[in-house]
Amino acid sequence: MASQQVQPKLVIHGGAGSSLHSKGGIEAVRKSLYHVLEEVYPLLKDGASAVDAVVRGCRLLEDDPRFNAGTGSVVQSDGQIRMSASLMDGFVQRFSGAINVSRVQNPIELAKFLQTSDDRVLSDYGSAELLRELHLPIYDPMTDLRLHEWMEERKGNFSRAMATVVAEPASPPLSPLGKGGERGVGTIGVVALDAEGRLAAGTSTGGKGFERIGRVSDSAMPAGNYATGSAGVSCTGIGEHIMDECLAARIVIRVTDGFSLKAAFERSFAEADEHKRDFGAIGIDATGAIACGKTSDVLLGAFHNGMQMGDCLEMSKGTLIFIA
Repeated sequence: MASQQVQPKLVIHGGAGSSLHSKGGIEAVRKSLYHVLEEVYPLLKDGASAVDAVVRGCRLLEDDPRFNAGTGSVVQSDGQIRMSASLMDGFVQRFSGAINVSRVQNPIELAKFLQTSDDRVLSDYGSAELLRELHLPIYDPMTDLRLHEWMEERKGNFSRAMATVVAEPASPPLSPLGKGGERGVGTIGVVALDAEGRLAAGTSTGGKGFERIGRVSDSAMPAGNYATGSAGVSCTGIGEHIMDECLAARIVIRVTDGFSLKAAFERSFAEADEHKRDFGAIGIDATGAIACGKTSDVLLGAFHNGMQMGDCLEMSKGTLIFIA
């Protein structure tokens, strides 16, 4: 149990992939990420819990159409948006989440409500019922950009009955911005250490885009989002790869078992590299160490270490671990 004041720490991500072009370029992404740090870190300094900071950070990222979560989520093969999110309170080691929910602005809010529920992970139908129960307003997260992406992808393919559409390639040819789309690897995540030494992690996604209807993301699983009293980790990238490695839980358990955060990231990403995985992760441990790791070319990660903000947007290509 946390017993003394510590320096709060915060790390966030807006996805992983092979390029920053479809996000508007490095400075645009940096501005978006730093805006979240500037809003959320003062809350931690003022005594907000790690859980509340994570939820606030996830809400801000979900509301930014630059990222594939909440507003701006990608479209599934049937033209619908279905989002997933999870929250884990490391202090009490409690996981909650919503899977394939539609018509809500902030899926992380459902995960937060479910923290105190006897039934803590709900699928699409259950999530829809919860929305009605909470009297949350109906919200359409579709943006013009995402609608145009879907229409471009479906050109020449409307002869196929939509009821029989299955998964499309994870990386469609071109986005309306003229560069390779980053669909298939988009997620947002937040990990926080509060002044009481409590850890929490949250992850939210709009999916990988053009996937088979009913596909479940790692973002609503401990594979993609996990925390204990020792560490918290949020993942992003190809969800199936994250599931195969059970990445978030693997890193956190290694720290819980005595690895340093750096060693846990290094071992886990070395194994991932051997298996040719494509993903990234962010994390914080109970000592306040911050880590970002990737096998993808780009990880849209940024952090506040209590003294300054920084990011890993310009990390070299290839498998790398960054410790702040």
